[in-house]
Amino acid sequence: MVVIGAVTAVAWWLPGCVTPPRNPRDLCEVFTERPGWYRSTLAAEKRWNIDQATQMAVIFQESSFRASARPPRKKLLGFIPWTRPSSAYGYAQVLDSTWDLYRRVEAKSLARRDRFGDATRFVGWYLDRVAAHANIDKTHAGTLYLAYHEGAGGFTRGTHLKKQWLLNAASRVNTRAIQYRTQLTRCGPRLKKQSKWWRF
Repeated sequence: MVVIGAVTAVAWWLPGCVTPPRNPRDLCEVFTERPGWYRSTLAAEKRWNIDQATQMAVIFQESSFRASARPPRKKLLGFIPWTRPSSAYGYAQVLDSTWDLYRRVEAKSLARRDRFGDATRFVGWYLDRVAAHANIDKTHAGTLYLAYHEGAGGFTRGTHLKKQWLLNAASRVNTRAIQYRTQLTRCGPRLKKQSKWWRF
């Protein structure tokens, strides 16, 4: 997918060309490989009080850290590729309408769903909103994920309760967030120190 030579250096900076981390289940390795991601999630944590582990667990569940992720197409007659079930796109799988709202409210007209920094800012912003509207503890990543998926109104009405697949996904998010937090206790001090001189 990437052409060798001068184009390679340019392609590395294009959002759609960024490949997922080599070991996405180890947050220390992810942040060491992608120091910009460490800085982005830390900035979102400071602004929205949604910790880095929760942000990363949500994004992992939504897109497996793929910049241009989209829902798989439906199949017509069982085998012909057809329309996609929604307009969700990017790291955080945000719908067109929700992304437009975010850009208006936050005055982020140039924000893109396939840029990681923009995605983490959105996740922090949205989880902060649903936590406030639905009275959710910000330390419980699984519950936050349910509201992230269903919206604050849907969560309050209990629309998630009849979706076992979603409850299972939320359980995975919660488990991964706990694992990520544990991993950060091991490497957090080093990452914080290194972030002072990381340039990219």
